[in-house]
Amino acid sequence: MNAPAFVKDADWLDWDPSPTTPRFVVPAGAVDAHCHVFGPGDTFPFAPERKYTPCDASREQLFALRDFLGFTKNVVVQATCHGADNSALLDVLEHSDDQARGVVTVTTDVTQYELERMHELGVRGVRFNYVKRLVDPRPDEYYREIIAKIAPLGWHVVLYFEPTDLAEKRGFFSSLGVPLVIDHMGRPDVTKPLDNPEFAMFVDFVQNTPDVWTKVSCPDRLTATGSPLYADVVPFAQTIVDEFPDRVLWGTDWPHPNMKKEMPDDGILVDYVPSIATTAALQQKLLVTNPTTLYWS
Repeated sequence: MNAPAFVKDADWLDWDPSPTTPRFVVPAGAVDAHCHVFGPGDTFPFAPERKYTPCDASREQLFALRDFLGFTKNVVVQATCHGADNSALLDVLEHSDDQARGVVTVTTDVTQYELERMHELGVRGVRFNYVKRLVDPRPDEYYREIIAKIAPLGWHVVLYFEPTDLAEKRGFFSSLGVPLVIDHMGRPDVTKPLDNPEFAMFVDFVQNTPDVWTKVSCPDRLTATGSPLYADVVPFAQTIVDEFPDRVLWGTDWPHPNMKKEMPDDGILVDYVPSIATTAALQQKLLVTNPTTLYWS
């Protein structure tokens, strides 16, 4: 038997194959608006420049989780372990029966033909990652070149950053001229008071920059108090949902890349939703109306 092409990192935590059944029943048409696939590495090789090597997490396993949790659709975000080779993500879209959309990573040499093919398959955005432990960010002009290519397609830009990145790059982000989607509320430090200056800056950025959406996902990445309540994250996420009910999205983040302490239970993550979107109307917007508007309209 041939050895596998890729061996996961020694400290890698695998996703939970047996999550609990959520008590919260998501509304019909609900969208998991932030998830990934990894490989399988033997079929869709991981990028040579990657900063981590994960376990496999296939489209079949993603679709099985979607159905188990009660969701109808997925938005699949390119994982950094695949670099700018979007083959695994595009394979999900090809087999989704129009129940998935994609956010890709591209380089400045991407062709219009490639972009149009991605669009036909269901890609609606590109992701710019500024989290330095995961990637090496590029100069501003590099990203502007990409935006010039994707803007005619009506795509948006997904930004993944931390508070120090927003302080440094706010002017640049505000100047991009396309819709923006911010991953995980810009990763606030939830050990600080809710009215801390960093979070206030983030709220101000969303308030005063046209067409900015934010994901209120990944309490497991932000929490200090932990599962199942993620009580320290709730006030931050609830503030964003209440303040921007028409511009919030939510996703599982399956298969939860680079978790170091414990792997979250996806059923518990679904049960977290009513603690941050506290009415049926807010839940409908968060899980159905907003992602459908952004990705399927």
